[in-house]
Amino acid sequence: MAVEADGVPTVAVHTNVFARLARNVARVNGTPTLRQAFVPTPVVGVSAEQLRAYIEGPDPVSGRPFLQELLEGLTGELTAADLAGVSFERNTPRLLEPASEDDLHARFERERWTDHAPIVLPTDERVAAMLTGTSRRPDEVVGQMRPTNYREFWQYTVEKVAVNAVMAGARPEYLPVILAMAASGMTARQSSTTSWAAPAIVNGPVRQQIGMHCGIGAMGPYSHANVAIGRAHALLSQNLQGGSVVGDTYMGSIGNAYNYACTWAENEERSPWEPLHVQHGFKPEDSTVTVFLGGWYTISGYGPRDTWEQRFRHALAACEPY
Repeated sequence: MAVEADGVPTVAVHTNVFARLARNVARVNGTPTLRQAFVPTPVVGVSAEQLRAYIEGPDPVSGRPFLQELLEGLTGELTAADLAGVSFERNTPRLLEPASEDDLHARFERERWTDHAPIVLPTDERVAAMLTGTSRRPDEVVGQMRPTNYREFWQYTVEKVAVNAVMAGARPEYLPVILAMAASGMTARQSSTTSWAAPAIVNGPVRQQIGMHCGIGAMGPYSHANVAIGRAHALLSQNLQGGSVVGDTYMGSIGNAYNYACTWAENEERSPWEPLHVQHGFKPEDSTVTVFLGGWYTISGYGPRDTWEQRFRHALAACEPY
């Protein structure tokens, strides 16, 4: 995209399963007419003959010969439309029109504002009550997120975070933790075929103050605070980063159950190690939340035609010990 923006004809080559995502990424980065060509998948673990057949065969998206797409894209002049860029309108009404409770629930699900489990409708009164849990102004910008690398960032305010906290069934005393998670900029709806989740660990006095669970079953559905905080992070990630749509802004191969809620407290009192936040320079009396990015490609350290023995060696070598 950067090369084409400088006036140099460019063709990006992708596998066909990423066609919609690749085009959307080009669009949000201001190059909606970026020339792209596609080959079938997989490209790993197949023979040289199969890979050559991809190149000599048709583009599975356009149906035209792949080499024709490539050559025409590289030799064709850039037009005004190629260099015009694109702008986005993201204004949405603060309040929805009055409707029955059933109709509002149906609309939230239809608009993909939920995780398909029942939500608490974020009425003006409920959001105002949630905001009593913080001294921050409702219009203060908390942070920004995006569903995947190379897409535009979306900013969001304290009030928008509070809306999602209400939907998740959180209580006002949970809001400072949820705001801290939102301020991290780490999405719980990261897009990758690896089906990532974003676990979060809470440390310090806030654990007891809001009733978080850190004993047996801490990662299960046995604490209102754990579940509601984790779900609030998941919902705000989905709604405030520009969406989480399967096949578009979400590409997880099989998905991840932890995308519903993935937050718990560290059992500092019974741990033989220093608490996580102390290891990172905070005081024991500080309250913190640490959000992790799960996944990364530390296991995919192999080439397209390696034997299984070579793949296994590469996989072990690529594992990063922490």
